[in-house]
Amino acid sequence: MDIQFIERLERELEEELPGREAQFLMAPMERQQSFEIPDDHILACVVALIFPKKKDWHLVLIERVSDNPNDHHAGQLSFPGGKFEDTDYSYQDCALREAEEEIGINGSDVGIIGELSSIYIPVSNFLIYPFVGFMGDDPEFTIQRNEVQNILEIPLKHFLENRNKKRMDLDVRGRLLKDVPYYDINNQPLWGATAMIMSEFEQVIKKII
Repeated sequence: MDIQFIERLERELEEELPGREAQFLMAPMERQQSFEIPDDHILACVVALIFPKKKDWHLVLIERVSDNPNDHHAGQLSFPGGKFEDTDYSYQDCALREAEEEIGINGSDVGIIGELSSIYIPVSNFLIYPFVGFMGDDPEFTIQRNEVQNILEIPLKHFLENRNKKRMDLDVRGRLLKDVPYYDINNQPLWGATAMIMSEFEQVIKKII
């Protein structure tokens, strides 16, 4: 496995990030603007976790359970992560704790190599801080069934191929969103804030390959 890829990625994440311009490439039309973040926003942290599998770098996504009435993003694909708690030492600590809980990895086995641009989600009032981490081996995942329906292991190169980026009209809780961009993940849409974070990550990766 090309560990030099991780070293190049870490150096690139230390540079100026592509930011909102890259996020907006995969944003629904109504999200292609900057939102004022209210004082009562909720902090959350996620990790874009990559690992080697079958000679390719893969990325972890989770499919959230669809029957959680308190989850504004129920049933959607997302990165492992969740709400910042008072007991978390840092945003990074929060992201790793949530990953441990949701997908059963050991956070101490994850090397955090940088972070991506934060993003505010109006519908849930979350301000998300995304981190990029890697594991040196193909991990064994354990699903937290009350929050996670499924774990998806997607080759990183999948996100770089234009054929996997599509658009559709999407019914979200009775509201029709038109012409929403998404990544096609095994016939499931990765859209919204996670797709916007992934879009920035995609632009960073393209600089080093």
